[in-house]
Amino acid sequence: MCLILLVVAKHNANSLQVVEAAGCASSADTLACLRTVPYTKFLNAANTVPGILGYFTVNLSYLPRPDGKALSDSPDALVKAGKYAKVPFIVGDQEDEGTLFGLFTSNLTTTKEVTTYLSTIFFQNASPAQVEQLVGSYQTITEDGSPFRTGLLNNFYPQFKRVSAILGDVTFTLTRRLFLEVTGQVAPDVPSWSYLATYDFGTPILGTFHGSDILQVFNGILPNNAAKTIRGYYYSFVYNLDPNEGNTFMDWPKWSEGRKLINFGANKNSYLDDDFRGDTHDFLAQNVASLRV
Repeated sequence: MCLILLVVAKHNANSLQVVEAAGCASSADTLACLRTVPYTKFLNAANTVPGILGYFTVNLSYLPRPDGKALSDSPDALVKAGKYAKVPFIVGDQEDEGTLFGLFTSNLTTTKEVTTYLSTIFFQNASPAQVEQLVGSYQTITEDGSPFRTGLLNNFYPQFKRVSAILGDVTFTLTRRLFLEVTGQVAPDVPSWSYLATYDFGTPILGTFHGSDILQVFNGILPNNAAKTIRGYYYSFVYNLDPNEGNTFMDWPKWSEGRKLINFGANKNSYLDDDFRGDTHDFLAQNVASLRV
């Protein structure tokens, strides 16, 4: 799984809510007060903020937000400044990362409502015009809706496929590409490989959803192509820092060599050009700073 978020701005609302729920709002030193709160009471207070399986979905309450000390800046800015471990890596996504999270916003029935939702829940630092442009880059649910490649099917509610595509791309899939582009500029000699998993294509509503690799690959519910080849590539990478060394699978090209993804399918693997949804990618690349949450 890949989780690359365009974050992070300072945000105090969650901490204030926890402080109040723990009974520490009137304390002169709220942190000291929280340290004296019994475990169960603190746990319940910490859980009063929105969770991932709800209306706020992937705008997580507990994100790594800059504090000037442990995390000096937003992760995207740190990567651009070269402040990360420059070691070989593999990064990739499920094809339909956003469908699981799109299940919780069934009240969104128009593109205007989607724009308002994203403006208020996610992108409060972006202008209405910017959010409108982002939503507008998903022109139709047949071409840009997730689960992808399913036409008019699987639209659980009027804006489900559009919302799912946006959440998946902004949180995982297209930000993965942006990450690869930046690391390729900052440290071009560090090899990287990337993939898209499509082995659950055809699963109603969800497609190849976020976390489905836990079932298909890591738990290996079936002796399928995904489990065999992905494990094999990963073993090779762990031992040799190259997924191609030590196995007889098809060559997995470095992402920098033509921007090719390996596509992990149900029965076989293939190559995929990493250029899909280019209009959305270009918008994200030009507006990173406004999309921190």
